[in-house]
Amino acid sequence: MDEEISIRSCSLHDANTIVSLGIRTFRETFDELNTPENMMLYINKGFSLQKVKEEIQEEGSVFFLAEEAKKAVGYARIRNSEKPKALEDRPALEIERLYVDKKYLGKRIGFLLMSTCIQYAKKNGFDVVWLGVWEHNARAIDFYHKWDFERFGDHVFMLGHDAQTDLLMKKNIT
Repeated sequence: MDEEISIRSCSLHDANTIVSLGIRTFRETFDELNTPENMMLYINKGFSLQKVKEEIQEEGSVFFLAEEAKKAVGYARIRNSEKPKALEDRPALEIERLYVDKKYLGKRIGFLLMSTCIQYAKKNGFDVVWLGVWEHNARAIDFYHKWDFERFGDHVFMLGHDAQTDLLMKKNIT
C-alpha cells in the first residue's frame, strides 16, 4: 500500500459508492460458489440504491468506508438489530457486513474496519459484537477466529432461492 488507509463513517452522499463497492466485493467473494441466477437475485434486492439509502438512514445503522487516496477499498456495516436468542440478555451490536476489495486483501483493511467496528461498539455501551458468516467462507471464518470470535449457533441466509447456512459468531468486548 503506497497510500495511508483512512476509515470514515458514511452519509447518504456515499450511497452510490457503497452500492458499487458492495456489488463488486460481494461478487468477488461469492460468484464462484453460487449460481449466476441466485447471485443476481440477491444483488438486485440487497444492493439497490434505494435499499442502501434506507440502510444508511436506518436508526442504529452505521456504515464505515475504508479509502486509499479517496478510492473506496472496503466497507463495514454495523447495526443495532434484532439479536439471536442466545444474546438477548446482553447489549449486542451486529457487524452485518465487512468486505474488502480483492486487490487489497491481506493489507490490513479488514483489521482497520474490524477495529473501527469494535471501538464503536465499546464507545456506545455494547458488551458483545456478533455476525453471521457463510459456513463455506473459510477465509472470513479464519479472520474472525483471529479476532477471538466464537461460534454460538447458526441461521439460514437466503441467497436468491438458495437457503444457505450462516455460522453465528460473537466476541465479548467488555
